[in-house]
Amino acid sequence: MDQNKIPQATAKRLPLYYRFLNNLNHQGKKRVSSKELSEAVKVDSATIRRDFSYFGALGKKGYGYNVEYLLGFFRKTLDQDELTDVALIGVGNLGTAFLHYNFMKNNNIKIQMAFDADENKVGSTIGGVPIYHIKDMEEKLNGIKVAILTIPASEADGITDRLVEHGITGILNFTPARISVPSHIRVHHIDLAVELQALVYFLKHYPLVSEEIEEIEE
Repeated sequence: MDQNKIPQATAKRLPLYYRFLNNLNHQGKKRVSSKELSEAVKVDSATIRRDFSYFGALGKKGYGYNVEYLLGFFRKTLDQDELTDVALIGVGNLGTAFLHYNFMKNNNIKIQMAFDADENKVGSTIGGVPIYHIKDMEEKLNGIKVAILTIPASEADGITDRLVEHGITGILNFTPARISVPSHIRVHHIDLAVELQALVYFLKHYPLVSEEIEEIEE
């Protein structure tokens, strides 16, 4: 299987499938249909079948999908057998929430260290994660390749440059800044304010299909 031939839209849905299958496995369920998957992850059945088709014959017509097999397949595809260490940059309200949550509950990703400029936070731990001074970032990263940015937008470019120079190759950016990075660095931007504004706009102007059906029936 050539991972590079899988559409990025499909790749983004894989963790969603993995989480639901993991939950099913914990419940002891042995098989699942594309319809059940569709209702749970809010992706239409045709899209799910198309996504799965990129990986070969994962299910059987009339039977559905074997939960344990599918979970194992996606665990391997998503490298869930390998621990991915992450650094958190910025221990404000959002950063602190990430430290309390961390990510080990659902997958094999773990925030191993955090950085901040606040002397009152430096030297402490939150959720078992040590907090270091931002000036010591290069010294402490020790080969970590992924970073989460939860810092003021005004600081994003400078911190990003330091991260890139020290070998970070993936950044999850929660700042409003659209940071510039070399072509070999992957950045995913998550602006919570923009997402909320989009949600409100869609609520007002794009009613759900079920609502449209009810209006027609009336």
